[in-house]
Amino acid sequence: MDMTDASVSSDSPRPLGLLGGAFDPVHIGHLRGAIAVREELQLERVDFIPAAQSPLKGGAALTAEHRLAMLQLAVRDVPGLDVDARELERPGPSYTVDTLKALRAEYGAARPLLWIVGSDILTTLSQWSRWRELLDHAHLVVMARPGASDPEDEVKKWIASHRIEGNLAMTQPAGGVVLVRQPLLDIASSQIRTLIAEGRDTRFLMPDAVMEYIERHTLFNRDSACQ
Repeated sequence: MDMTDASVSSDSPRPLGLLGGAFDPVHIGHLRGAIAVREELQLERVDFIPAAQSPLKGGAALTAEHRLAMLQLAVRDVPGLDVDARELERPGPSYTVDTLKALRAEYGAARPLLWIVGSDILTTLSQWSRWRELLDHAHLVVMARPGASDPEDEVKKWIASHRIEGNLAMTQPAGGVVLVRQPLLDIASSQIRTLIAEGRDTRFLMPDAVMEYIERHTLFNRDSACQ
């Protein structure tokens, strides 16, 4: 899709942020990152898009139903955050480029779409399906993540050649890479799963509603089967 001439008028819908991942489970780092990007780039909202099956990772520890339920609880009372379950409803691996293509068709050519990632994702970006096509459909927003390794030279050059300031991402529908100042919190879902399995305290790493859901369904315990 050629969006060179597409622009956003003053009466157009505000830009939409998109945050994909396994969310196994969702945690405060995900939520704070989404809120920070929404505020800095003045997005209408950020939609969390849970993956059914990540092409580069093993299967999720929990079923799609549990991960979706926890996400819905996490964003329930947070203005400007929502959940889009389209990847869970689509069979096969969850390829970001396919999701963005569908979103672009749904929202039209003019609306700015911004796919949000942590900087650690850039180390595997060249392994994504049709990764160079991502910017045909959306902007890429990169948040600094503590301890993230530098991407390979090919990806570095690609980022440098497409880097734009956030204000330009608000007026163009796609095509740029935006680096945001607000860093991600150094929290990982795998860390939380380990803490729970060891019977340790996970307070302040997740919303209370998510913690209560995990406890109610006895998720991530060593003795519980993959649910």
